[in-house]
Amino acid sequence: MAEAVEGKRFTVGYALAPKKQSSFIQDSLLKIAAEKGIDLIKIDLEKELVDQGPFDCVLHKLYSDEWKQQLSDFSDKNPSALIVDPPEAIERLHNRISMLEVVTELTVCHDGGDDGSELAATESFFGIPKQTVIHDSVSVSEVDLRNLGLKFPIIAKPLVADGSAKSHKMLLVYNSDGLSKLKPPIVLQEFVNHGGVIFKVYVVGEHVKCVKRKSLPDVNEENLGSLEGSLSFCQVSNLNAQARNDDKYYKVTQLENAELPPMSLVTEIATGLRKVTKLHLFNFDLIRDTNVGNRYLVIDINYFPGYAKMPNYESVIADFFWDVLSKREQAVDPSVVDDCENELKGLLVGNIGFGEAEGDLHVSPLEREEKEPSFQV
Repeated sequence: MAEAVEGKRFTVGYALAPKKQSSFIQDSLLKIAAEKGIDLIKIDLEKELVDQGPFDCVLHKLYSDEWKQQLSDFSDKNPSALIVDPPEAIERLHNRISMLEVVTELTVCHDGGDDGSELAATESFFGIPKQTVIHDSVSVSEVDLRNLGLKFPIIAKPLVADGSAKSHKMLLVYNSDGLSKLKPPIVLQEFVNHGGVIFKVYVVGEHVKCVKRKSLPDVNEENLGSLEGSLSFCQVSNLNAQARNDDKYYKVTQLENAELPPMSLVTEIATGLRKVTKLHLFNFDLIRDTNVGNRYLVIDINYFPGYAKMPNYESVIADFFWDVLSKREQAVDPSVVDDCENELKGLLVGNIGFGEAEGDLHVSPLEREEKEPSFQV
């Protein structure tokens, strides 16, 4: 990481919803950032953005059309200021289909070549889950999972993933009776047993951190016939609360016994996603298929997650802003934009339709693979 130069400072204006601000803008972050030459200043949402500052960078997590226009006006007036991150790029993660389709594009951006040979040494491979989107109620009641390459149990998630309470209402569907209760537009994704452990990978620019969290327990297919049609994730959690107190359960799902994915694999996925999405602040969830131990599934990608849960997040965030801002300023030729600024202000990626493309970056090609919810206990 670049070191702060004595006397040199950068100003980062932040515009966040109250809940996000309270969790992210901690006194510890303000202190460490200030020590490294980064001054974090709250943007007054009651005033026009163009009338505030000056800011070397704007950090935000607001999605209204009015705010997008304010960012556009600010960029027109302050072309050298960085916007972290472009609204058009963020919006791609608001659709659960286009969200995971970015994974199918990683082979294009991989630096090791078209054959992905650089990653072959990891002896691991990954993909995205089998999934389909249903747009109307008639289609839900008549859906034939076998023709779609799916089987019970499946996960049902709202198509929209904008962080709202509604977008988090997910169901574990055990049989056809459960399908009739779904309200489209809905995404159906196959559930994959993964040992009750999910790997959350935090990305801040080039910094990558992988941590372990508890997830939904495995489902025994032999018991599907005796289960209700569907259960919400919170109900699944409650039903398994007693089971989770059992020593046998914890012998299977104790986090300390869960092996992290190869860091080379995690880093390559993170780097690829950063290039494809043009985003710098996000996390993604991985699960390991218990039936194929070296097979990983990318099941979710979230913009600007709860970084306060990431170890040493204050220094990581401060170093990120110092690096991207100092590199931009140190450019000898202003017409030459370095990689960091290209990714922040370059071509933006918009929403794309759902396709049947394969979802692997390297090694063995995978079709859209089995999916598990990014549910945590």
